Amino acid sequence: MSSKFDPRAMVNRTVSEMPPSGIRRFFDIAAEMKDCISLGVGEPDFVTPWHIRDKGIYSLEKGHTHYTSNSGLKELRIEISKYMERRFGLEYDPLTQSVVTVGGSEAIDLFLRATLERGDEVLVCEPSFVCYKPLVQLAGGVPIAIETKAENDFRLTADELKAAITPKTRVLVLPYPNNPTGAIMTRADLEEIADVLRGTNIMVLSDEIYAELTYGDERHVSIAELDDMYDRTVIVSGFSKSYAMTGWRLGYALGHPALIKAMTKVHQYAIMSAPTTAQYAAIEALRNGDRDIKIMRDDYNYRRQVIVDGFNAIGLECFEPKGAFYCFPCIKSSGMDSNTFCETLLHSKKLAVVPGNAFGESGEGFIRCSYAYSIKNINEALNRVEAFMREIRKK
Repeated sequence: MSSKFDPRAMVNRTVSEMPPSGIRRFFDIAAEMKDCISLGVGEPDFVTPWHIRDKGIYSLEKGHTHYTSNSGLKELRIEISKYMERRFGLEYDPLTQSVVTVGGSEAIDLFLRATLERGDEVLVCEPSFVCYKPLVQLAGGVPIAIETKAENDFRLTADELKAAITPKTRVLVLPYPNNPTGAIMTRADLEEIADVLRGTNIMVLSDEIYAELTYGDERHVSIAELDDMYDRTVIVSGFSKSYAMTGWRLGYALGHPALIKAMTKVHQYAIMSAPTTAQYAAIEALRNGDRDIKIMRDDYNYRRQVIVDGFNAIGLECFEPKGAFYCFPCIKSSGMDSNTFCETLLHSKKLAVVPGNAFGESGEGFIRCSYAYSIKNINEALNRVEAFMREIRKK
């Protein structure tokens, strides 16, 4: 007797309707293609510095293989607080204002689940990383895209923010330095945003995972530094990008004790605690990793100049990214949409990049290219794009 039970009908509707990541689709195809070069995944090509790995190994040798407290090792949270004060001038109580998470993505998820009521609106600057809108939906919220513009170097403007706010607005997601564009927000930019937020009950989720990867004379500025913004802002960051620790899966959130307490409550039921070995390695990173950050940032800066100059020389206009390790060249002159461009480039030239519309509709007409790859691969990638564009222009 056959069963009428259909597991497919059991999948949550929100999950069922959620599209898969546009980033991974091209990466998976490229991984199976011989001699393919990928500029698609936002992962440092550096290996975690040895002194950091060594501390992780030593923690295993010492038998530190048990759960930590839900919030994370006290020693680590103290080091995070010292780091934030040293690098960005922000003070957080390590015992009440911090929680260690499984990557920055978990911290984003915790914040949204701990603060949103069903139907609350969350403003998401786009183009931006692919996780924000799905996580808002999973938490019962309604994501509202604010389309930032190329002519503004993809910065959020006060007028764009004002136009998007409604009585249902609960959170603004501020993802700067930005993935995929490389855009940053200066102190002056953030002051204008803060002026709009003052007098409202809107919280800010400030994703600052790329805070250490900014280029030029101005250091990264967090909106939490500005008057009246500290209590309403939760900062999300981690170790993946600045210390090349993607596989260690470690992040953290910092904010008002009431918000962190609520996030920790969700975290203790859903996760328990972040990986113990990774936490011991992170302590070493924070104590002795400033030089590693500088070495990697200087190398990224050189690659940044090469790839941006290369795209502009090819005729694919690319504004100068000031943060993260991505550039966002415009491919509208090709006459193709972003998906068609990327698919054709992949199959004809064996080069994988990510269509801009994977990061929101305002990314249409652009592609994301990571320069967290060797200069050899970057130069070869530029050669393949140039050959591809020559063929297009001959048609």
